[in-house]
Amino acid sequence: MYRGRVRWAFPWRVVADDGELVVLHLAPGAEGVSMGRDENGRYIDRWITDEAPRPYTWHTQHVLSVTRRGEAHSRWLLWSEEWEFRGWYVQLQAPLVEHDGAIETTDHALDIVVRPDGHWYWKDEDDFAEARALGAFSDEEAAAIRAEGERVIAERPWPTGWEDWRP
Repeated sequence: MYRGRVRWAFPWRVVADDGELVVLHLAPGAEGVSMGRDENGRYIDRWITDEAPRPYTWHTQHVLSVTRRGEAHSRWLLWSEEWEFRGWYVQLQAPLVEHDGAIETTDHALDIVVRPDGHWYWKDEDDFAEARALGAFSDEEAAAIRAEGERVIAERPWPTGWEDWRP
């Protein structure tokens, strides 16, 4: 969600929910909506407008999202469609909001990719810079988003204990 508008939405299956930790699975073939990238790889300028997301079928990989309520990130485990482990993905986002059988968050445009060998790198720094330039995040919000990423990197919460999970 961004300012009350759906930007990206898919049906995730609840794998576990103990009140503190919520674990969700997104499988290839799931039908949802996405802002999608244009031919130049951009989407942020449309993300902040009233433009509606487009129908999209999730493909390429299984995602297991492990999120602790109240935290401003989610740890994703990624596998190919054939269940070859591809690594982890730290989705920087607003803490979860739950209502009406749905879970909502706001993507913070900046992410971290962690390879299976543990090496990591920032992802989408250009999207994050564009979001800041377009006013999606104030300087203070942007600093807090990057600080959350740096905190997670320092903590190195991988492996997660979910690497052998299968539906």
